[in-house]
Amino acid sequence: MCLFVLYSGLSQLSAQYYEQDSTSKKYFVGSTLFLLGNLAKSNRPDFMQLNLGYRLTSRDVVSLEVKTWKYAWSLGIPYGKSFEAPEEKFPGYIREHGFALVYQRFWWKGLYTGIHVMNAWQTFVNENGDKIDNGFQIFNTYRVGYHIKLFRNRFFIEPSIAVTHRPYHTDMPEGFKRLDDQWSKFFIGEPGMHFGFNF
Repeated sequence: MCLFVLYSGLSQLSAQYYEQDSTSKKYFVGSTLFLLGNLAKSNRPDFMQLNLGYRLTSRDVVSLEVKTWKYAWSLGIPYGKSFEAPEEKFPGYIREHGFALVYQRFWWKGLYTGIHVMNAWQTFVNENGDKIDNGFQIFNTYRVGYHIKLFRNRFFIEPSIAVTHRPYHTDMPEGFKRLDDQWSKFFIGEPGMHFGFNF
């Protein structure tokens, strides 16, 4: 009896969207809790993201992420004493606008892996607030997470952990390049918390 109750409760956490499930939804719209970074008093990312997704099958999901944000430190600096250290700050900041194509594969219940390939157009801004250059980069995110259905499958959250990778970017202005070149093109351990509405 206890096993039956336990199984019944856990089955609600299953993220696979079966056609015969009356609560199954093909489409979703969402974002990420990284938006809360906009409330910071310093180093605000001025971040915005909108996700639009489609469930191809019960295990395969594709989506489009449209986003913009800014940052003033190299994206390769790991957590530790150099993370947002004053001596590592760019002589200004980088503003990015772009979109990511996303593929998620569900393996067991809500467990999934995903790859996000972002095309990002960059604007380099100096400390006086003046634009000094343009650039472009490809920014990949390799994610492992868990999808949790909420409120009769109307909403969901996806806590995750990721590795980010910058396989390509155009040349940066010298002051930015000198600081960025010291760090890896990978960042390991980026936390994530996506959320969305199914329809």
